[in-house]
Amino acid sequence: LEGSTENRLLFRSLGPELQSRGVTNALQNPQLEIYGADGVKIASNDDWRLAMNASEIQATGIAPRDDRESAILMPLRAGNYTFLVRGADNTQGVAAVEAYRLDR
Repeated sequence: LEGSTENRLLFRSLGPELQSRGVTNALQNPQLEIYGADGVKIASNDDWRLAMNASEIQATGIAPRDDRESAILMPLRAGNYTFLVRGADNTQGVAAVEAYRLDR
């Protein structure tokens, strides 16, 4: 991320939703983790409706369609970040990670 101001961001990790778009072998229960440039985990989510701010995620209008998918809504400053998607219970498959900068 670039800039001098903090950004409000929504990150989604999709798997089951991809299946309806014709993706074969979609990851059925993606778990999303975000790491800072120092390698320290700063956020994680499995099943977005279990997030402490699930109502805020829902209010964005772009929450995942499937409850098993992951979403993290948080403010971040400029810097480098790494996103990691894992399958629950070590499952494997195809997943997508999306990032959205939201207006304040």
